[in-house]
Amino acid sequence: MPSAGTDAPAGVPAAPAVGDWGAVGTPAGAFRLVPVLIERDLSLVARWMNDPAVAAFWELAGPESVTERHLRGRFAAGASSVPCLGVLAGRPMSYWEIYRADLDPLARHYPARPHDTGLHLLIGDAADRGRGLGGPLLEAVAGLVLDRTPACDRVLAEPDARNLASVAAFRNAGFRFSAELDLPTKRAALMIRERHPRDLL
Repeated sequence: MPSAGTDAPAGVPAAPAVGDWGAVGTPAGAFRLVPVLIERDLSLVARWMNDPAVAAFWELAGPESVTERHLRGRFAAGASSVPCLGVLAGRPMSYWEIYRADLDPLARHYPARPHDTGLHLLIGDAADRGRGLGGPLLEAVAGLVLDRTPACDRVLAEPDARNLASVAAFRNAGFRFSAELDLPTKRAALMIRERHPRDLL
């Protein structure tokens, strides 16, 4: 669950807020999620969104107002959605959205379970792509979600099915392909990482 205190099942401790999850070690250094502050982070996130490799899938290229509108929309979802910077070895280098998939419109497109938690990710600068960072970072964040949110049994993502590099990174992070979904803006590959081994959808 992205933030503390929201409808954890009886007997399950409330999850700490994402900003309190702390750092986790990766092969490239310590990594942590830092919730976005628009006044501090807008220019950086907007620059990333205007990179052609990012824009091809996020479709948020344009003036900073485009990115600001998107971020404010995520904040409007309240505790069920947290936009974050991914900080690796002290340097912001990625953008993440941690969200309650079972409370998201995505839940209309697959058999959602309570407290399913979804991930969106982009690696910001071209210099950080092609270095094999995607898989280790996804593995680290999925581990953080499952470690810090006892009510969550599954972490999932729905990258564009055309984005083969992204799908491969999720596989490398322990996610399994479950299904292709026809979403309003794309055909997506539903990728799932379970807390406990079980049959997928």
